[in-house]
Amino acid sequence: MDLTVIHAVEPSPAAGRKRIEWKLLTDLEVNSCEEAVEKIKWYAMRWKIEVFHKILKSGCRAEDARLRTADRLANLVAVFCIVSWRVLWLTMLARTAPETSPSAALTEQEIEILDQMVSNAGNRQATPGSLNFYLTKLARLGGYLARTSDPPPGNTVVWRGLSRLTDIRLGTEIAATLRCGSLQDGDGRLAEEG
Repeated sequence: MDLTVIHAVEPSPAAGRKRIEWKLLTDLEVNSCEEAVEKIKWYAMRWKIEVFHKILKSGCRAEDARLRTADRLANLVAVFCIVSWRVLWLTMLARTAPETSPSAALTEQEIEILDQMVSNAGNRQATPGSLNFYLTKLARLGGYLARTSDPPPGNTVVWRGLSRLTDIRLGTEIAATLRCGSLQDGDGRLAEEG
């Protein structure tokens, strides 16, 4: 097998941090510096892919599904992939663009519920009204303590918070369909009082 070695060295590391140096082996063809850089960028994405799979396995518990047909399992994994992507994207977006509007990642209803359920105090000095502010609220809903010494919210607490937020949102939607003064008739259906 023919292999190519790509030796990448960080030209100027941040102060107090060790220089990054990678030696990558690939069976892909590399004929130019641009192609080498492309392969390095591909490899750099590997960690995000690992985190995505961790969310899929740990958060969604995809391996616990007891479905009997391949079609059902494929449908479930498709939904889990969307949920896992959203958790990863929310976490990464809040870290890379913390001042983004929360409406870029959350619905108006989700923002309203977070405002009602989670106090504004203790949001790690995040700018009020920013995505980072609301991600911290979401993570607090999932058990994140938001102490000054805590690292930024991770995927696990964001997953738990999103799961609780979804349950709360579904509860508010169900409650909104019930009308005040409604009674159930003998068949268990809602009937108007009167």
